[in-house]
Amino acid sequence: MTRRLLGTLFAMLTASALVGTAPAEAATTTFAGTVALSNCSGSVVKPPEASLDDPALVLSNGHCLQEGFPDPGEVIVDKPSSRTFSLLSKDGRSSLGTLKAKKLLYATMTDTDVSLYQLDTSYAKIKSRYGIAPLTLSPTRPSAGIAMDVVSGYWKKIYSCNIDGFVHELHEADWVWKDSIRYTSACKTIGGTSGSPIIETSTGKVVGVNNTGNESGQRCTMNNPCEVDAAGNVTVRQGINYGEQTYQLTSCLSHSELDLANPNCRAPKP
Repeated sequence: MTRRLLGTLFAMLTASALVGTAPAEAATTTFAGTVALSNCSGSVVKPPEASLDDPALVLSNGHCLQEGFPDPGEVIVDKPSSRTFSLLSKDGRSSLGTLKAKKLLYATMTDTDVSLYQLDTSYAKIKSRYGIAPLTLSPTRPSAGIAMDVVSGYWKKIYSCNIDGFVHELHEADWVWKDSIRYTSACKTIGGTSGSPIIETSTGKVVGVNNTGNESGQRCTMNNPCEVDAAGNVTVRQGINYGEQTYQLTSCLSHSELDLANPNCRAPKP
């Protein structure tokens, strides 16, 4: 998993040298709405039907929790939290301020790798104080081939590539994720980029959350996920990185609260 705290010293130095840069094709994507966690990246996201007066939500990975990785099969809901997040400026060069969680709304590493924090302030108040609007969660499944940006608040770097395809099951150590997004090779994400929003460049909406990559070519081990198709065949793609889709979350949220009872909600439940 690309929390991988936090890659090698070489990766850290390389990423630091590239802070604030982005490929030309990612020029329309900015750092507005992104946050830095203590160990990962994240973003302020709004469900499509939510009001600006609703409590704001922060999206990241389940494996980015301060208390450690959730166990396979574990789903955490409505847990008090005071975690803080550094809100980035549009150009990513500075922190505008610190946002604070009220609770960990949802987190799991089963079928997906996601965490959602509910903040102690609203989208409207964040906009009023910092001039930053939230990113919108797309309610529709993305398509293979679309242009995408992985925006890392931790490293202040944008990775641009395309969706290469989707993985039936992605296995890493004891965890299994379903219908994962496979990136084309141009997105060389590193440790600390975990939790970054995957933004569809044509719409500016969030279609996924960055979570892992195969570092050394090993098969289905920690930091070396493998692809397993419907027939059980295993494929290892060294150097290729992955994310998890987020459109499923929109049917599990009512404004900024969980609605796991919604019959359209397909997210794992406790």
